[in-house]
Amino acid sequence: MKPELAAVYHELLRRQKAGEKSVYLSDETLQVLRDVAAAAEAEAPAKVEPVAKEPAPKPKVTKPSRPTAKMANEIPEVPAPPSVALPDGTKAERMKFLREKILSDDWCQSQLKPGKKVVPGIGSLEAQIFFCGEAPGAEEEIEGEPFVGPAGQLLTKIIQTMGLSREAVYIGNIMTYRPPVPGPVGNRPPAATEMAYCLPYLLAQLEIIQPKVIVALGKTALDGLLGADPKRRMGKIRGHWQSFNDISLMPTYHPSYLLRNQGLQAKRHVWEDVLAVMEQLEMPISEKQRSYFLKP
Repeated sequence: MKPELAAVYHELLRRQKAGEKSVYLSDETLQVLRDVAAAAEAEAPAKVEPVAKEPAPKPKVTKPSRPTAKMANEIPEVPAPPSVALPDGTKAERMKFLREKILSDDWCQSQLKPGKKVVPGIGSLEAQIFFCGEAPGAEEEIEGEPFVGPAGQLLTKIIQTMGLSREAVYIGNIMTYRPPVPGPVGNRPPAATEMAYCLPYLLAQLEIIQPKVIVALGKTALDGLLGADPKRRMGKIRGHWQSFNDISLMPTYHPSYLLRNQGLQAKRHVWEDVLAVMEQLEMPISEKQRSYFLKP
């Protein structure tokens, strides 16, 4: 407190204690008070108006990106396909040799993420039907078995509706490993070079099993077997018999297509292809089976 103001303050305090309720102030004293007040106001920090805070931006949630065409092209140079010479012996002995060769393939192993598995085919060595897909997915490379995810569960239902069991047929893929993708999730179709590398393993499985019919599940699998054809359309070729290595080949939609297209027509198309396979193998077909997925 400035000396002038302190003197006035103490004098007023003294007079209040003395019982005085009013006091006369000279013009000089009033001017001192005015000067002190003006000086105090000038020295006071400027009043800062509070700045309205902008609302904090909402955290951006990024969905896992699906593999793009650019990602699909970022494929390492694939080595020459392996040579597979099956030994003499029983089907079981030859398949044991082949599975060990597939599971120990250095290139296939190098394409896997830690903890994932190579996926050879599985099923009866006496199977008449070989269901062939394109490549393992996320669930398959964990289990080391083809078609165990949602699409595989639907394939199992189709097989059971045929009057067969999963153990009575053979199920496999052209690829023995899941095509790697840059991110933690997602799938991409295998490249032609990747399928070409794994094709000898598929041919060896066919040589051992000697099925009467191959069911190609989806266009990618069909392209892997017959060679890519940009003019090929599943909507036109499905249900029409083809041939691969002198084995009857029936193209049909992949089960994942049915998971995306729940309409009755899509289900009937696949079932008609299945009925054609059953007729080719002279399997018994009931009227109930023939009427599945028909419009009422």
